[in-house]
Amino acid sequence: MSNQMLYYIIGGSVAAFVVIVIAYFIISKKANKSEYKRIQKLQQGTKENKFSVEILYQKLYITYIKIPFIKRYILKLRRRLEIININDEYITRRDSAKMLTRSLLVIIPLVLITIILTHTNTLLMVILLLFELFMVDTFIDGQVDKIDDKILKEQIEFFSEIRHAYHEYNMVEEAIYQVSQDDERTVSAQGEKIYEILISDDPEMELEKYYDIAPNSFLKEFAGVSYLTKEFGDRKVDGASLYLKNVNNITQEMQLEILKRDKLNYVFRSLAFIAIIPVIALEPLKSWAVSSFSFTDAWYNGKPGMIVQILILIIAFISYILVRKLKDNGSTNMNTKNTENPWQQKIYSKKPFKKIIDLFIPKKGTKEHRKVSQMLKDSASHLKIEWLYTNRIAIAIVACLVSIVLFAQLHVVAIDYVYNEPTTDYDLIGGLSDKDKKKAMEVTLIHNKFLDKFRGQSGVTQEKIEAEMRRSNDFMTATDEEITQNAKQVFDKLQIINQEFMQWYELLLSFVFAIAGYMSPIWLLFFQVKMRQLEMEDEVMQFQTIILMLMRIERVNVEIILEWLERYANIFKPVLTNCINNYEAGAWEALEEMKNAVSYQQFIRIVESMQAAVEKIPIKDAFDELDSERDYYQEKRKESNDRLISRKAMIGKAIGFAPMVSLFIGYLIVPLVFVGFTSMGSSFNSMQSMGK
Repeated sequence: MSNQMLYYIIGGSVAAFVVIVIAYFIISKKANKSEYKRIQKLQQGTKENKFSVEILYQKLYITYIKIPFIKRYILKLRRRLEIININDEYITRRDSAKMLTRSLLVIIPLVLITIILTHTNTLLMVILLLFELFMVDTFIDGQVDKIDDKILKEQIEFFSEIRHAYHEYNMVEEAIYQVSQDDERTVSAQGEKIYEILISDDPEMELEKYYDIAPNSFLKEFAGVSYLTKEFGDRKVDGASLYLKNVNNITQEMQLEILKRDKLNYVFRSLAFIAIIPVIALEPLKSWAVSSFSFTDAWYNGKPGMIVQILILIIAFISYILVRKLKDNGSTNMNTKNTENPWQQKIYSKKPFKKIIDLFIPKKGTKEHRKVSQMLKDSASHLKIEWLYTNRIAIAIVACLVSIVLFAQLHVVAIDYVYNEPTTDYDLIGGLSDKDKKKAMEVTLIHNKFLDKFRGQSGVTQEKIEAEMRRSNDFMTATDEEITQNAKQVFDKLQIINQEFMQWYELLLSFVFAIAGYMSPIWLLFFQVKMRQLEMEDEVMQFQTIILMLMRIERVNVEIILEWLERYANIFKPVLTNCINNYEAGAWEALEEMKNAVSYQQFIRIVESMQAAVEKIPIKDAFDELDSERDYYQEKRKESNDRLISRKAMIGKAIGFAPMVSLFIGYLIVPLVFVGFTSMGSSFNSMQSMGK
């Protein structure tokens, strides 16, 4: 490790210590202010004398909420955790602060390491820091997903205890109340909420409100089945309680979902990290290659190396986003973004911007408008069409400006390399000794004087440079041959420098990148639609389970079944919503329209069974095959999940390893082989010329 690197590490450690000390004094000072005093009063008589981590997180939450940049992340966490920790502000604050603190403990050291490794390359350092900023969202989402998975696993035990309590009390609400008294489980708060809904004056309205905030679809199903049982009563089916059979069906669904999530987590556990590694490895790999194979120095430190660096960063960024989208473990991820007034709405609400954006939005009623609107629905995006086009225009502008800046930076890099490259009169395959390198740099500094003098001038010839050299003090004792050789080297360098300015095709490429940026949100929506279509079979099988639970409950009709399916639908939600809206005008016709709007055969069979239940036979007879072939459908569901995971794994590995393959081929093998052979060929030509 070099002394300079050691100084950076020591300096970083000292700076971190100073920050910790300052933070301690700030927290101590804040502790005397009103909000902290209020917490301290609440603690009096209850808190222990020893250090309390719980109180520390409460204080950290208050601190985080006051910091402008960090406030965005803490509020994002709140929106997710408020749903899980119903009406428990203390736990919501504690968990929010805990998760954000853990994320910062990972990101801050990563930022310091990035600064230490890339301090000589400002552009790469800025890109990496922005990339790591983006990673904070991943850490936060990952931690909340763990809580979501934890609740799902707790529900298995929760429903098992519900079964025993129902046998004892024979009352749905009483069984839920008794089981929900266990404060150790996170899911107990959900049980208490469902109990309050069942005993409320208007349980149907309260239930609709709960559907909007339930952490997962299985709790929605449980709450709905519990309400229907309380309203219409339980009945015996094949000698067993229908309510308990339905709870058992939900439990089996949860077990399949848990297995699916565990397998997805196992398959994708390191793919996102693998997609990031090439970004972090760029600078160390470059340093190793240049120190081991000096002939690659011109490639790595010149324009070609920077172009490949940028391409690898773009590939890594795209791969990272796609892997995150692909990994979606099927959990009901609540929308944590500000869907009422996001930055897109703030921009669109300004009249000048609105007029410009409206020019790009297709007119209502046109084929393009219907196509984009349908894609937003099919991808389950939270975006409105106005927000989507705001995104597209913003990304296009940023892509164009960034491209122009990068092209300008490429020219600067190429010129700087000419000014700082050690000048030799032959292509060297091996390394320069310190003595030779010092001599070569002295020659470079002399050449730089002539480059500065002639740079930007037109009509400069080698003879003109030779004449200037003869008048220079640096070449007073040089021979004619040495002057000619140096003049040729300066002339070659001058040709390179004078060509390094913004070209017309670079501006054209910037517009091409702007178009690509404009299309990227549509491409991402298309990718999400395709990924959701992979889960089409899984959703239809979930519909079958819901119908199986409802079909034997008295007073349940096709319209109620449609409402339940629409509530839990994801891929088929638009067609189900449209069917419900048209149901009053004609049940059979509405179902026929829905059948014609889809092409998935298993869903069409469900629609046909509902059509039969509308006009000809009872619901339980229309769907009797679901009950008789329950075991078959369960096995088919498992096999379907395995195929889904296998396909996602195959696509995920191809996307996740793309940056790594690009790194080794584009940033290691190509320069070593191509530049090596080129240098070797030049060296052999020089040797043959000298031999003659």
